[in-house]
Amino acid sequence: MGDKTQASVFGVNAFARSIRQWILCFLIVLGMGWLLPPVWERIETFSPGPDYRVPYELSSDYWLYARRLSQVRDPARIIVLGDSVVWGEYVLPDGTLSHFLNQEAGQTNSYINGGINGLFPLAMEGLIKYYGGALRQRRVLLFWNALWLTSPKADLQEAKEETFNHARLVPQFMPRIPCYGADMAERLSIVIEREIPFLGWVNHLQNAYFDQRSILNWTLADDGNDPPNYPHCYQNPLAQITLRLPMMSQDDSRRGPKSPRHKPWSETTSGNARFEWVALDTSLQWAAFKRSIEILRQREDNVLVVLGPFNEHLLAAEDKLVYRKLRDGAEQWLAQNQVRHLVPRTLSSELYADASHPLTQGYARLAGELYAEPSFRDWLRLGANSGSKPGRARSLVRQNLLQADQSTSLQVSRTSQKSLQTSP
Repeated sequence: MGDKTQASVFGVNAFARSIRQWILCFLIVLGMGWLLPPVWERIETFSPGPDYRVPYELSSDYWLYARRLSQVRDPARIIVLGDSVVWGEYVLPDGTLSHFLNQEAGQTNSYINGGINGLFPLAMEGLIKYYGGALRQRRVLLFWNALWLTSPKADLQEAKEETFNHARLVPQFMPRIPCYGADMAERLSIVIEREIPFLGWVNHLQNAYFDQRSILNWTLADDGNDPPNYPHCYQNPLAQITLRLPMMSQDDSRRGPKSPRHKPWSETTSGNARFEWVALDTSLQWAAFKRSIEILRQREDNVLVVLGPFNEHLLAAEDKLVYRKLRDGAEQWLAQNQVRHLVPRTLSSELYADASHPLTQGYARLAGELYAEPSFRDWLRLGANSGSKPGRARSLVRQNLLQADQSTSLQVSRTSQKSLQTSP
């Protein structure tokens, strides 16, 4: 009787499958997950023209960023890589560094804006490693912004947990970031997403069509009013997928000469700023920047580092000395490790919007000064993979990086312990 009951229960189970059928289902799902991302690239409209930059609202769409890089197939083009200084926080797309470099070259699309808003070095390392596979045997203009060394908080060294942009790009386990408080499940999900293109594509859909939310959260999102309304709860989510991506507008009210933000820093700030600078040998951000250089060189990219002209006019006298010491230390490391680099002069005070971001004319001046440098023109004459150094040089970089990372980890650990001991 018991056997008949058991047989009848499983006999009406419509989802019962043999092992062979489960394997077939698994292979079908696996095949769809493997095929969907490349097929999607063919059906989704994405035609970035001159001066294109990843829209602000898509700053976390790393799948789209990788797709953008993969479209740049001409090895003669130069990727300008960096944070919001490269992206152009206060300017329109035709007011960025890459735009004026194109103008100096007499071209429209030789320099590609590879900047992302808020891309600090620890995040840039992850972007290059996991989403910058197209950066191989290319010419890369790599921009360094000293802003990330202006405090332990900016360097992500503080023991107190902090929320920061691009957390999905930073190292999840090693080196340890004291203020990064994600739990183990979230860290593992991020690591898995980096290795499976299908998951990156899902993240792209959420960023591009559902306001950076999952479909469930987008459906349940309210409009912020009191009492709240739920404008999406009866909408068809599939109708959101228009296959047309948001593009940067030339009429951005927050950026460009007509924007109230586009003005010299001195109109709102005095030139007496003091920062709690982080030393190079203990900085997590500087260590990540060096590792980024090594990744690019291992891929035989021809790298030129630009140590961005920080706004020294804003600094107090003693802070200028500290900044210049850090800048000189960075230049010394680049020279010792045979990394081509330039150190542009500080721009005129009225050409800065804040501590590190130029205004439109500031970018024009910076581009002109770069082109006036003989070493910059020499670099331009080199091939895309002429930056690869002999094995001995790359081994020297890796050896120095290993020693620096070990020293940095020890210093940060000691700093964190000291902070915990002195906290109330």
